[in-house]
Amino acid sequence: MSEQQDDRKPKDKKNLSDKPPWWDTFPWWGIAILAILLWMGYQIVTKDSYDLAWERVIPGIRITITATLQAFAIALALGLLAGMGQLSKNVLSRNLARTYVEFIRGIPILPLIFTVALVLLPQIQDALGFKLSFQMRATVTLAFIYGAYMAEIFRGGIQSIAIGQVEAGRSLGLSRRQTMNSIVLPQAMRAIIPPLGNDFIAILKDTSLLSVLGVLEITQRARQFSASTFKFREGYFVLAFIYLVLTLGLSLLLGVLERRMTRDDKNVRSNRGID
Repeated sequence: MSEQQDDRKPKDKKNLSDKPPWWDTFPWWGIAILAILLWMGYQIVTKDSYDLAWERVIPGIRITITATLQAFAIALALGLLAGMGQLSKNVLSRNLARTYVEFIRGIPILPLIFTVALVLLPQIQDALGFKLSFQMRATVTLAFIYGAYMAEIFRGGIQSIAIGQVEAGRSLGLSRRQTMNSIVLPQAMRAIIPPLGNDFIAILKDTSLLSVLGVLEITQRARQFSASTFKFREGYFVLAFIYLVLTLGLSLLLGVLERRMTRDDKNVRSNRGID
């Protein structure tokens, strides 16, 4: 019996130390996407019709990037306020934040864009006596929509922090706001940043919906080029290439950030002797 157990130990140890072959974990999808990008880039560079589409579409990238950054910044502020509002002990703040989130989540994005940009914002402008450019109105609309989704991210991240952390802060004499700002939010950001990065990419892609309002971002320029020249293949081919480059670049940066955050977690766990 003991000999059988001795024979099993090396086999079990060998099985535990086995690693999958390199080709099993190699990111073949990355090679495939890179090959597609290189092929698309080659078409744009070598063919005059694609080059013409590129010249007509690429000026809109400034508006696309500007709208993305502005919408993300505004949505971040709205999401933080609404997320904390849902956790507030004040019944009015809590219900207002919940109403905002549920209203946005209950309507598809395209009808929301028309409702907010063409109905709500003009009424707010008339009531408060200020004017926004049509491009800024479209950007605020996108931010207003994504603020509700970010509110849920903030709420979930804050609630993921153990209640003992809050109690520890209060026992040190910190107020509720000081505890939230100094203890809860810094820890919650580790869980919040990755989904916020995903929302940033989603906002970038959804700037294409602003074309329905006539904003001259890359999608609207591709539509105008294709409609005026009847070169639909070239116009939308270039558009797809630009979006693919932008979103993949952001996805790679987000992946690096997530790996760095995971590495920090592993270092902390190993220092504590958990692993």
